[in-house]
Amino acid sequence: MGEADVGRCTVGSTAAPGRLGEVDTVTKWRALIVLGTAQFLMVLDTSVMNVSISQLVDDFDTEVTTIQAVITLYALVMAAFMITGGRLGDILGRRRMFFLGLVVYGAGSALTAAAPSVWVLALGWSVIEGLGAAMVLPAMAALVAETYHGRDRAVAYGVIGGLAGAGIAVGPLLGGWVTTYLTWRLVFVGEVVVVLAVLACHRVISESPRTGPRPRLDGVGAVLSATGLALGVFGVLQSSTWGWVQPRNPPFTVLGFAPTLFVVGAGVAVLGLFARWERRREAHGVDPLVHLPLLGRPVLRSGLLTLVSQNLILLGLFFVIPLYLQVVQGFDAFQTGLRLLPVSITMLAASVIASRVGRAVAPRRVVRLALVTLTAAIVWLLATIDPVIDDAQFAGAMALLGVGTGLLASQLGNVVQSSVGEEERSEVGGLQFTAQNLGSALGTALIGSILIGALAHAFTTQVADDPQLSSKAREQTSIALESGISFVTTDQVRSAAENAGLPPSEVDAVTDSYASAQLDGLKAAILATGGITLASFLVTGHLPAGREKSTKHPDSDASAGAVGTTR
Repeated sequence: MGEADVGRCTVGSTAAPGRLGEVDTVTKWRALIVLGTAQFLMVLDTSVMNVSISQLVDDFDTEVTTIQAVITLYALVMAAFMITGGRLGDILGRRRMFFLGLVVYGAGSALTAAAPSVWVLALGWSVIEGLGAAMVLPAMAALVAETYHGRDRAVAYGVIGGLAGAGIAVGPLLGGWVTTYLTWRLVFVGEVVVVLAVLACHRVISESPRTGPRPRLDGVGAVLSATGLALGVFGVLQSSTWGWVQPRNPPFTVLGFAPTLFVVGAGVAVLGLFARWERRREAHGVDPLVHLPLLGRPVLRSGLLTLVSQNLILLGLFFVIPLYLQVVQGFDAFQTGLRLLPVSITMLAASVIASRVGRAVAPRRVVRLALVTLTAAIVWLLATIDPVIDDAQFAGAMALLGVGTGLLASQLGNVVQSSVGEEERSEVGGLQFTAQNLGSALGTALIGSILIGALAHAFTTQVADDPQLSSKAREQTSIALESGISFVTTDQVRSAAENAGLPPSEVDAVTDSYASAQLDGLKAAILATGGITLASFLVTGHLPAGREKSTKHPDSDASAGAVGTTR
C-alpha cells in the first residue's frame, strides 16, 4: 500500500521483516492515536468546566447552581442522543459519522470560546458540542473494535479508557492554569485546533465496506428516548432547588408536593413507552432504534450498568472536590488543578497497566478490585475534608482515587464491545456512551443535589440551635433559605449578614454556622458516592470471570455474546 500524506499524518502498511502482512508498530497504532485524541478531547472540557466553576460564576454574574445545570446539560445531551448517534453510524457509515461529528464539535467549541452570556455558553458547549460528541463517540468505539482484534483490542480499549480518565484529570491542571493566568476561553480555542488536526488525519481511519441492507432511523424512538432521559435527569437536577418531597422553591407544586418526583416519574413513563414502541417495531420486522434483546445479554448488561456507576461516582466527585478546594479553601483554578494532578498520573498508569494484566486476570476481578480501591479512596478523602487542608493526605487520597478509576476504565470498554458481534458494534457503542453520559449527568445532578440539600439542612439546624443568634436573626436566615441556597464563600455570607443589619457577634455566628454546614454538605455528598460505589458490586456478577481467550478469529467469540466465561 502506498503512502498518503495528509499534513503530518501518513498511512501505509510497512511490513515487518519476517512477518508478512503485519504492519509495523507505529503504523499499527496510528489509528488508535487519532481515535484516542478524539476521546481525550470529548472528556477534557468537562473537567475544565468543573475546575473553572468559580471563574465562570464571576464572568457571567451567575450562581454555582446555574453552572451545575450547564455541566449537567452537556452530559444529558450526549446521553439523550448517543443511541441515535450510534444508529446514524450504522446508516451513514461509522467513519463518516466520526468526522462529521468532529466538525459539529469544533463548531460548538468555537461558539463556546466567544460566548458573551451563560445562555450562549449552554448552546455552544452543552448543546452543540454535546451533539457532536454523541455523533463521534459511538463511531469511535466501533472503529476501535473493527480496527483491533484479540489482545490488541484489549490494549486499545485500555488506552482509550486511560485517555478518557486522563482527560477528566488533566483538565483541572490545564484548565486551571489557563483560567488563572489567561482565560478559560483559550481551552476551547485549543479544542478547535485539535479538531482541525484530527480532521487532517482522516486517511488514517479506515472502515470495512458495508454488507447487507442499510438500516433506517427510528425517528419516533429517537424522540421518545431523548425525552425520557431528559425528563429523568432534569428532575434530579432540579431537586436541589425544588426539593424532593417537601417543596423548597419550586415554580409550582403537585398536590402540595415538590414536582421533582413527578418529573422523574414522567421520564420513566416515557422510557416505558419507548420500550413498547421498540418492541412493536421489531415485531413488525422494522428497524428499531435499539434492539432491546441486546440488554438481555448478561455480560453486556453488567458492563453497561457498571459504566453508569463509574461515571456517576467520578463526575459526582469531580463536581464536589473543586468546590471544596476553591470555595472552602480559597484556591484559584491552577492551585486546584495542581492538587488534582495525582489523579491523572495514577489513573493513566493504572489503566494502561491493567489493560495488559487483564490478559491474565479476569475483568470481573479487576473491576471488583477497582471498586474496593475506590471505596478506600473515598473513605480517605472524607477524612481530609477539614477547614484547613492537609495537602499530603489529600494527595494520597487523590492518587488512590486515580488507581481505582484507572482499573475500571481499563476493562469496561472492551467488555462491552467484545460482548457482541461486528454488525452490532455501532448500536452497542451508542448504548455504551449513553450509559457513560447518563452516569455523568446523574453524577453532577444527584451528587450536586445531595450537596445543596445537606448544606441547607445543616445550616438550618445550626442556626436554629445557636444560642448566640436572636430570634430576628433566625427569622431573617429562614426567609433567605426559603428563596433558595447556593454553595458560596463564607465572605459572601458575611457580607449578606452585614447587609441585613445583624450585629457583629451575630454576623460571626451566622458565618461560622455556614462554614460548618459547608463541610457537612461536602461530606454528605462524598459519602453518597461511597454508597454508590458499594452498591455497584451488585451489578458486577455477570462480568467475565475467566481470562480473555486468544483465538485466531476473535470475533467468533464476540458474536456469541461473551468474553471469556461467566459464572
